[in-house]
Amino acid sequence: MSYHFSKTVDLGFDEAIDKTTAALKEEGFGVLTEIDIKATLKKKLDVDFRNYRILGACNPPNAYKALQAEGHIGLMLPCNVIVQEHEDGKVEVSAVDPVASMQAIENDALGEVAANVRDMLKKAIDRL
Repeated sequence: MSYHFSKTVDLGFDEAIDKTTAALKEEGFGVLTEIDIKATLKKKLDVDFRNYRILGACNPPNAYKALQAEGHIGLMLPCNVIVQEHEDGKVEVSAVDPVASMQAIENDALGEVAANVRDMLKKAIDRL
């Protein structure tokens, strides 16, 4: 089982960020955090890196269900979605598979939430 699913999009990097954020919103996710890896690595290590952004996506109703089912699940929230530009200029959008990332936790209620979130994230990525 892969821990993510991805799609290469025919968009520029900034447009991919905007469209990904919009697609997530259409599935009920908000972006709580946005980490610009390129800028962070430049600032902290003075190294050059490709365009790479981590979007911390959250669907509040499902996050609430997950938190009710498993007290420590906040360690795995929010769901990360990345937008990265490869050296060949192609832009890829990837989302974590919450079912794969949570399979070590034996909790049926959590498994149901993870499966629902996975389906919603896949729909958002497919929408691009």
